[in-house]
Amino acid sequence: MMIIVKVIFRFLIITACILFFLTGGLRIAMLLLTQDSVYNLDTVPSKAVVLVPGAGLNAVGGPSLPLRDRLDAAIQLYKAGKVQKLLVSGDNDSVYYNEPGAMQTYAIEAGIPEEDVVPDYAGRRTYDSCYRARHIFGMDELIVVTQAYHLPRAVFLCENSGIDVVGVPVEQSRYIRSRFLFWNVREVFASIIAWTDVLITKPLPILGEFEPIFP
Repeated sequence: MMIIVKVIFRFLIITACILFFLTGGLRIAMLLLTQDSVYNLDTVPSKAVVLVPGAGLNAVGGPSLPLRDRLDAAIQLYKAGKVQKLLVSGDNDSVYYNEPGAMQTYAIEAGIPEEDVVPDYAGRRTYDSCYRARHIFGMDELIVVTQAYHLPRAVFLCENSGIDVVGVPVEQSRYIRSRFLFWNVREVFASIIAWTDVLITKPLPILGEFEPIFP
């Protein structure tokens, strides 16, 4: 009996080690593949559109702190003349939860003309936001803004949707410092899902009619 227990225990240890190195390796590969596409607000090359992926709403239905940081970066790019339009992509799975609407309102209140803020109401995941940017909104190049921990995955997914993309990491507020380990560990597993989506499952997000930002 003890021999069987030892064999099972050894098998579990070996399996755990393999999974650990596999997940870490996939995350490192993603970082290496996307590192040349990362710029800051001053050095990023101009593109027609900046993509702002959703990051949740606060208790009163406005953008969460992480989402406000993404929007602020996109607004800076617009006001600096780096982009012509904001594509704000998030979840709108019910009448009670409308990320793109809140993002659009925030950008307009910050001085962006309404006609230059394009809402995508079916960006439920980063994969969906990138896929729809290419196949629904007709973008073959853009800038994506998000937190540094999330940026490699966003760039990776946009590239694999057929977009010539560059990324800008946003300023990180106190929520990053207080939960730094959580966000980075979470991103390791999210990166595995991204690899699976791109190479294996290739899921189709919610689609719809072609709505090019620049007809």
